[in-house]
Amino acid sequence: MKLTGQAFIGATRVAGQGNALQAMDPADNATLDPVYSSAQSQDVDRACELARQAFGPYRKTDPETRARFLETIADNILELGEGLIQRAMAETGLPRARLEGERGRTVNQLKLFAEVLRADRWLDIQRDPALPERTPPRPDLRSRNIPLGPVAVFGASNFPLAFSVAGGDTASALAAGCPVIVKAHPAHPGTSELVGHALQQAVKQCGLDEGVFSLLFDAGHDVGAALVAHPAIKAVGFTGSRKGGTALMAIAAARPEPIPVYAEMSSINPLFLLSDALEVDPETLAEQYVDSLQMGAGQFCTNPGLLVARTGPALDRFIARATEKLQGSQGQTMLTPGIAQAYNAGLTSLAAQPGVELIARAPDAQAPNQCQSTLLGTRAEHFLKQPELQSEVFGSAALLVQCDSDAQMLAIARGLEGQLTAGLHLTDQVDTTLARELIEVLETRAGRLLINGFPTGVEVCSAMVHGGPYPATSDGRTTSVGTRAIDRFLRPVCYQNFPETLLPVELQGL
Repeated sequence: MKLTGQAFIGATRVAGQGNALQAMDPADNATLDPVYSSAQSQDVDRACELARQAFGPYRKTDPETRARFLETIADNILELGEGLIQRAMAETGLPRARLEGERGRTVNQLKLFAEVLRADRWLDIQRDPALPERTPPRPDLRSRNIPLGPVAVFGASNFPLAFSVAGGDTASALAAGCPVIVKAHPAHPGTSELVGHALQQAVKQCGLDEGVFSLLFDAGHDVGAALVAHPAIKAVGFTGSRKGGTALMAIAAARPEPIPVYAEMSSINPLFLLSDALEVDPETLAEQYVDSLQMGAGQFCTNPGLLVARTGPALDRFIARATEKLQGSQGQTMLTPGIAQAYNAGLTSLAAQPGVELIARAPDAQAPNQCQSTLLGTRAEHFLKQPELQSEVFGSAALLVQCDSDAQMLAIARGLEGQLTAGLHLTDQVDTTLARELIEVLETRAGRLLINGFPTGVEVCSAMVHGGPYPATSDGRTTSVGTRAIDRFLRPVCYQNFPETLLPVELQGL
């Protein structure tokens, strides 16, 4: 399809009247047509009113109808074909293989939620039969989950498909029975328009109310703030920075009717290299670690940004091989000029902290917006005294903390902020005692724990948890990936002493 630069407000294509925005190819800073315009307050109001009107009929659709809707979205995305991949490559600087894989993930998670709907477990149906002979008598009690209402979803910069217009937040909210209004990320408006078209067409093909989906553009933050503040919106899905997430949380909390903001924000994803595991083959471990660190120019929320290990000859060998591999690597194009600038600024700030030194850095790059992978180092005593050393640098950067004792490693674990992931590298027997102590601490700090692996790569499945205590997310009880993501957009309702004919269909005949 030909890009128009227009937003989708229900079934209508609308040209914005606000500030202009235009995508840029980060590989050469060339601007990309067409020009998009920011939505204005009346556009937000119209999209929200349509979503409000659509909520009643959409939430009453049966699970099979919603499942077919999700599958239709998936099919439509695939039918966009090469044009979607080409546009996403131009807008993000990401390679073809990465984007083709991300498209597959986007399609598969839509289909996964279709399976969730058909299984009915998301309803969490419960019944406690009446006990009239008891003193006091117990009434008949039955419960099920129902959708919250219209949801505002914010597209992410680093996943133009899997965490954007038809990404996990949108898929899980639509599966729950909630209309969705997406605020597209300004870094990839063309990709967003293409996927928005696929979604809008699916609404029409499935005979659903037009307000089930809208897509708005914005060059700044006004549209996002207005969406979160709008009384029609009942929940928010966000993936981005801690600053952005906490700003939305503040707006949501200040409303006359506060609403939940499910924000996935910052994480440095610590890896603890236990001594015996490190001694087995430190060179191979270093190579595997650098591969994870450099994946996607480090522009993942699961980038392994903190290493913790005991000093000694094995760690020295690890550092030597990691240094060699980093110095022999090439720069990678980052998603936007702004992200590249923020990476360099964050790295400069972290390197300037007392007790921090440069271990290794990739060679200077000649092309614009390049990420030079960097490994910094410090001692445990410095890390324990400086909370700022836990700051996330979004990109391929990491801090290695050298410890003199197991006690220091445990102290570092206890002092960590909330994380999306935390990992241990260990042997099966020798490291078990320290591992158990670390796990006991780390499971209170992170949503996903790994043994002898690396956090980059998040499987979309039932057991996955992509969440964690603040500031990794705004609500550590939830996940933004996997089948349990649907729970964020549902709430339980109890029906007491209802005659069978007035009960919801799902609760009849229990």
